[in-house]
Amino acid sequence: MTKLFKRAVTYMGKNVAFNSLTHLIGGIGIGMLLTYPLAGAHPVRWGLVFIAVALAGHWWAATH
Repeated sequence: MTKLFKRAVTYMGKNVAFNSLTHLIGGIGIGMLLTYPLAGAHPVRWGLVFIAVALAGHWWAATH
């Protein structure tokens, strides 16, 4: 495993609430992209925003 991946796994293991929130936000983003006709105005934009926030959370965990 790479150094950043090990850091992310360690951080996510110690901070379970942060781990859950990050993956919940990512799941919301994926769900919005899958059900875009039902999501209302600009569902793709909002789905990508949620996924970007989830990826930023993973990046944060890998650098701390």
